[in-house]
Amino acid sequence: MKTTTGNIHILVAVLGAAWFLAGCGQSPAAPSSSWSLDSSGAATQLKQFLATQEAQARALAKSDGNTLPPDFDAFYQAAGKGDWLEASNRFKLMAQGVRNDSSLRGSWWQATLDDYGVFELFPAGDKYAVAFGHDIIQSIPPGSIYFGGTDPGRFIITAMMKSHTDGKPFFMLSQNPLADAGYLHYLRSMYGGKIQTPTDGDLEKCLRDYLAEAQRRLAHDRQFPNEPRQVKPGDESVSRDTNGQVQLKSQMAVIGARELLTKAIFDQNPGRDFYVEESFPSDWMYPQLEPHGLIMKLNGQPSAGLSADIVQRDADYWSKYLTPLIGGWLKPGTTLEEVAAFVEKIQVKKDLDGFAGDLQFVQNDNACKMFSKLRSSIAGNYAWRAQHAADAGERKRMNDAADFAFRQAWVLCPDSPEALYRYINLLLSEGRTADAVLITETAAKMPSMQGENGGQLHSVIEQLKRFQKAK
Repeated sequence: MKTTTGNIHILVAVLGAAWFLAGCGQSPAAPSSSWSLDSSGAATQLKQFLATQEAQARALAKSDGNTLPPDFDAFYQAAGKGDWLEASNRFKLMAQGVRNDSSLRGSWWQATLDDYGVFELFPAGDKYAVAFGHDIIQSIPPGSIYFGGTDPGRFIITAMMKSHTDGKPFFMLSQNPLADAGYLHYLRSMYGGKIQTPTDGDLEKCLRDYLAEAQRRLAHDRQFPNEPRQVKPGDESVSRDTNGQVQLKSQMAVIGARELLTKAIFDQNPGRDFYVEESFPSDWMYPQLEPHGLIMKLNGQPSAGLSADIVQRDADYWSKYLTPLIGGWLKPGTTLEEVAAFVEKIQVKKDLDGFAGDLQFVQNDNACKMFSKLRSSIAGNYAWRAQHAADAGERKRMNDAADFAFRQAWVLCPDSPEALYRYINLLLSEGRTADAVLITETAAKMPSMQGENGGQLHSVIEQLKRFQKAK
């Protein structure tokens, strides 16, 4: 018996968008005190990047007529010496000043933010950050456009590519700040004349279009309360202010507007190949995405499905990639009970006896989150294709691919809200409520889920058990 769509909607309400978003943002663990710029596996590239970004930030501030804050010079002095602790402290002081004085904010800030990303992400796990950056960069053909999504997908790639400012070997655009006019100016200062980047007019049009679509969906649901809901999270928090300007009053509203901006960029650059490291899922992209190593390729046209060769190649790639990290035990035929037992032994009890993977990896929360997010994104595309399959055979094929990918994503980071949330919904769509209870109860045993942090997860467990009894 399959779980009803209504039940899934109840679960979504229990989890809430904010909990899901916690999994999309990558908050690094405490940096290693032993890390230094010189000791990084990408030391030469990072030093060159920091110097280039400083020059770029100064030039942007001058062209925009911005006065740089007092801590700007001190931040770059610390950055140049590789003193991540001092650089981080100085950046936080700058950020506070920018928040308190909007006249300080400008495109120079985005250039400086890219520099700060080095000190957020590399000290927390340098060799994994380097692997993340190297393997994604090597997979993208020159001249392509890459949409970075998470903080690692923006900051690590920006720092490690040959030249972010010159768009070499590809053009790097981050999804998260696209609705920020300062970020768009930053992009135009680098890529204007090379690719089509959004103008201020494009941004205003996307904001107007999003407002109009949100109002249409809200009106539909009020007028037809018995039909399937069309409203999306964020629709109720977009409006016009007294000056007629569109205001996005929630993170979900920003995501809604950003989705239109990524589509505009895609449409304006028809001769380019596109690659995506997903932030928050974009509905328009799903039918055009296919797995591409650690990330996804965004094809020019929607595809009716993913071939068996594409799915097998993806499974083989990830199985090979994960073997040195967690061991080679996880196969398509591995049961969910075996996966949960591994999580409890290695991640909950910290019993590493017989563990055949990388001890440093499973003890590095930041690295686990980074790679889990990548795998969860691909699994999410499989799940979408299962939901939109033309027949039962295709639905099963895509559900099987999604299930294996979600098991890999979940075992990499059992307390990732995104991996857990999306996998739960796949399991519920297949009527596998007992399996959903198993992974949620296992996740609730994680050290990070003890105390107040586990409150929402325990609510989910209670909801799932009510589903189970109602079957």
